[in-house]
Amino acid sequence: MLISPVLAVREPIWYNRSRIKKTSQITAAAAKTARGKATNMTLKQLRYMLAVAQYKSINEAAKKCFISQPSLSNAIKDLEEEIGLELFIRTAKGITLTAEGSEFLKYAQQVIEQAELLEQRYLDKKPAKQLCSISTQHYAFAVSAFVNMIKKSGADEYKFTLRETRTHEIIEDVKSFQSEIGILYLDSFNRNALKKILQESQLEFHPLFEAEPHIFVSVRNPLAAKQSVTLADLEDYPYLSFEQGEHNSFYFSEEILSTVFHKKSILVSDRATLFNLVIGLDGYTISTGVLSEELNGTDIVSVPLDVEDRMVIGWIANKKAGISRQAAAYIKELKAVIRTYGN
Repeated sequence: MLISPVLAVREPIWYNRSRIKKTSQITAAAAKTARGKATNMTLKQLRYMLAVAQYKSINEAAKKCFISQPSLSNAIKDLEEEIGLELFIRTAKGITLTAEGSEFLKYAQQVIEQAELLEQRYLDKKPAKQLCSISTQHYAFAVSAFVNMIKKSGADEYKFTLRETRTHEIIEDVKSFQSEIGILYLDSFNRNALKKILQESQLEFHPLFEAEPHIFVSVRNPLAAKQSVTLADLEDYPYLSFEQGEHNSFYFSEEILSTVFHKKSILVSDRATLFNLVIGLDGYTISTGVLSEELNGTDIVSVPLDVEDRMVIGWIANKKAGISRQAAAYIKELKAVIRTYGN
């Protein structure tokens, strides 16, 4: 199996001096009103702002912050007046960040994280509930890394989210701050189209590794005994792939070689169903070749697919926000899991 790790990952924000310097500059600038007077902006206001951005609802954020809805609304309004910016757009359907609000959010996140580190170190304060949300294509290694990240977090309280979902929804999740990190792949076919969408969405792609395409088949499938298979070898077997809903362009496919014709084709929405059909129907799917026996057992094996195409799997993040400590820890675990398949 060819797996080429790519080790360049964004430096965690608490070690990134340039980001901290820029944060202090933005915070200082925000600490003046339009009239040039000092403001009473507080950490509590910043925490309220982060809660509203996360839940997209004043009512829901108020419940999570254990304050009344009017009190939270007034706190956000006071913050907006003090810094001279409109942070949120309020509509009948909910509340969303403005462009200025998105920019302010990333610095507010870093200020809060720095404050929590100080409180934990010098005030012996219990760490806040850890939060992290990941959206990913249907990869077992992404789940393995998530498991390892949680086990090593050592947190007494946390709320983590892992969404195995469609390609378009991964992009939308990260774009709208529903997820910090998204996991997907690029290849020679979809690269230009997806990179254009990522650029328009203010998202960055960070490569993790390059892989040769493999098929996943049952150990009882005759193809499992082969050293490698060709597309011609696959013609009589059912082809399984993940449906992409209304965004069903070939560019959004989770499987490489998405334009190849298949006589027998089945669309599924989740990984468990796909593997059940791989076993029950002697079907196959095309993926990275990275399998986890710990999570998937030994009934499924990977066999190299004899094609010239390659996949570059990576993570995406929003340019408007730095990643949290927990997201950085997840990326570290991703790399560790991938390295175990590198030989």
